[in-house]
This record gives sequence, structure tokens and C-alpha cells, in this order.
Amino acid sequence: MDTGDIALDEEDLQKRQKQEKKDLQSKIQGLKKTVPKGDKKKKKEITEEIARLECDLEEKHKEELSELKGSTLQGNQTTESCDGNESVDSMPENEVPTNTRISRAQKRRNKKENEAKEREKRIVEQAEKNKEGPRVLEINSIKQTLRSLNLKLYNIPADGNCLYLAVNHQLQITGRPTRSVNDLRKTTADFMHQHKDDFLPFMYNELDESEIVSEDQFDSYCKDVATTKLWGGQLELRALSNILTCPIKIIQANGPPTIQGETFKGPELILTYHRHLYRLGEHYNSTMPTSGDDEDI
Repeated sequence: MDTGDIALDEEDLQKRQKQEKKDLQSKIQGLKKTVPKGDKKKKKEITEEIARLECDLEEKHKEELSELKGSTLQGNQTTESCDGNESVDSMPENEVPTNTRISRAQKRRNKKENEAKEREKRIVEQAEKNKEGPRVLEINSIKQTLRSLNLKLYNIPADGNCLYLAVNHQLQITGRPTRSVNDLRKTTADFMHQHKDDFLPFMYNELDESEIVSEDQFDSYCKDVATTKLWGGQLELRALSNILTCPIKIIQANGPPTIQGETFKGPELILTYHRHLYRLGEHYNSTMPTSGDDEDI
């Protein structure tokens, strides 16, 4: 192979590789368009697929260039042997020429396979651990309590408004007038502010839990209840029970259910309280009566 042929082969290879890169970019743009807006799971899958495609193409191109250079080197060695130097045929029979490029590529493939096997092993191990994890134990305990009451979980989004959304769902299924989240938040904040003496003594400074919050801090807290997605807890439940004049029962994994406003009449609003359902922290879900079609409640 003369120098002109080698240069031509390399130029053709570079042109083809450049076109393959353009084709891949077009494919990547098409993949990105398949991701529904707000679908984080699908976006993650597509991102990983794009990274894999780019990595595979890059490795392919490197191997092709290495192969071309290897062919060039082999051609030069053959020419030298024809000029009187030692030829390949003169090598001892038991000595097999090795291809370093293939060896490196195989090592990379082996490494990827081993990493994939190790990752799969960790996934299986974690899944086994999760069977006895706090999240699973908590949800199973809550479901067991709900079964005894002929109830099942009704999932509420974990967006900071879970308490108010769960209460509103309970208002709906118990035949009471429903309220918007904004309305429930505002009336809760107003009630707490109007009954400051009943609530302030139970609120403590986050930095020093032995110190009760100041009146200014309490006022600021009430404002946040009304205008932000501040998570609601026992104090808000107490306020909501008084506002709606109905009992609110909270079912949890540890201990018996708690009730706010048990002196009020009418059907209870029944919520579930979770500490470990989401990584972000505590969460409230609603409940519903079971039917004969429910297999897992």
C-alpha cells in the first residue's frame, strides 16, 4: 500500500465518521423530543441512552482509526521484509503475534460487563434489604390497621400541600362541602393567629427546642401557613378540626390512632401519617372504604 492509498483511506474514514456523528446528533434530537414534559423518569432513561450511544460511537471510531494505523504498520513491515529484512514467516512457530488494540478493546468490554454485573448485584441486594426497611415496615403496619377498619390508602401528592389535599379529599368522600387548598390554608392561619394563646406555647425554636418562639416568629409562621407550601402538622390539624367542626383521625405505624376534635359529631376524617414514605420527610395520605374488588389494601 503506497502513501497515497493510505492518505486516501484515512480521509475516507474521517469523512464517514463525521457523517456518522451528524446522523447520531439527529437521532439524539429525535430521542429528546420523545420525552413527555415533566416526566423525570423518561428523561433520565433517554439521557442514559444518549450517553451510551455517544460512548459506543466514540469507541467505534477510535477502534477504526487504530485498525487503519495497524494496517499501515503491518504494510510497512511486509515491505521491509521484501527488502531483505526478517519476514513474518521467519518467526518461530510457537510465537503468535498479538494485537494490542484488540486486547485493550476487550479489556474495556470486560470491564463494562463486570460493572454491569456488580450493579445488578447491588440492586438485588438493596431490593432484599428494602423488604425489611423502615418504609416497607411502616406502610405494611398502616395497611394492616386500615384493613381492620375496612379502609385502603388513597395516595396524595407530596408537594407540601398533602395535609390540606388529604383533608379536602376526606370532606368529599364524607359528603361535606369541599374547600380549596388556598382556602384551607388561609382559614387555618387565621384561626391559629386568632387563638394565639392556644397555639404559641406549643411552638419551639428550631435552633433551640427548649425555647418557645416569639410572637413575631409566630406571626411569620402563620403567614407562611397561608401563603406558602409549608408542611402542616399537629397544630394545623387541631386548627382544621375546629374550623370544620369535625373529628380528624390520624392512623400511623407506631402507636394507636390519634384524634383531633373528638368531641365534634359526624363521621371522622381519616388520614394516614408517614415518616418514611418519601425521602423529603413526613407525609399525609387520605383513605377510602374498600370494595370487594380490592386485592391489596
